[in-house]
Amino acid sequence: MSQATAPPRPMPPPSGALPAARHPSRRRRSQAVSGHVFLAPWLIGTLVLTLGPMVISLYLSFTDYDLFSRPRWVGLANYRYMLEDDRFLTSAGVTLEYALIGTPLKLAAALAVALLLNRASRGVGLYRAAFYAPSLLGASVSVALVWRALFATDGATDRSLAFFGVHVGGFTDNPDYALYPLVLLTVWQFGAPMVVFLAGLKQIPKELYESASLDGAGRMRTFFSITLPMLSPVLFFNLVLEIIHSFQAFTPAFVISGGTGGPSDSTLLYSLYLYQQAFASFHMGYASAMAWVLLAVIALITYAVFRSARLWVFYAQEDAS
Repeated sequence: MSQATAPPRPMPPPSGALPAARHPSRRRRSQAVSGHVFLAPWLIGTLVLTLGPMVISLYLSFTDYDLFSRPRWVGLANYRYMLEDDRFLTSAGVTLEYALIGTPLKLAAALAVALLLNRASRGVGLYRAAFYAPSLLGASVSVALVWRALFATDGATDRSLAFFGVHVGGFTDNPDYALYPLVLLTVWQFGAPMVVFLAGLKQIPKELYESASLDGAGRMRTFFSITLPMLSPVLFFNLVLEIIHSFQAFTPAFVISGGTGGPSDSTLLYSLYLYQQAFASFHMGYASAMAWVLLAVIALITYAVFRSARLWVFYAQEDAS
């Protein structure tokens, strides 16, 4: 009976010789080519529609350009002029007031409705769609036109208040109240943050509520000790998004004020004044400078919110570690 012999060991490469290069197979090369082909539209779109216009806008912000003649280099003159432009300072103040009032109210409305829907047992999908619909319609021109008709002088709101003896004289025509219909319109669009809050509520372990119930905690104590801390990452996410949206608001102010920002510049949001400078006064260089200032302000505020997150945002993973 013959004995089995071990297979011969491969001979080691001679000293100093390089290992043979591995060439990718045809299939891997085909997959790589397919990946680059599918990536190409996104890459071309980013370069042509995003990065390219940003670079051009940055250059134009240092020029005097009216869309019809060649740009003329003026250095930092556009940025210095902002400090002397009263309407620029007014638009910055109106936008800041709009964001400070509208963002907290919108998040509060979204959280309140999400808490109600989280307790509902029937028709949750229907209610969720009904509350989310304004987020899809709120930025449209048609809704802004309806909003202007509702809050104009002798509009439905004005006549309803007059029936109870309150005479405002119209909201959109009164400089003291013209901004509030815009705030109310943005609060009405709470559907998107509501859906995010609702998803966050579904992730909170029920064992925490059962333990709180056994300890005799009431609803308010449960909300502030369990619900709100566990929702703080979701609240942080919604807060960042809504701040950015508030500083970019344009369509409602344009439609309700007829593109003027009136009355008396009371609804002159920053984006609306930027539009006026670019496409009504043809100060494209100045408008480009305003756009970069807006980007810098949004970046600074977002950075401040991120820095403050360590003080009030609670992550369960950190506590477990």
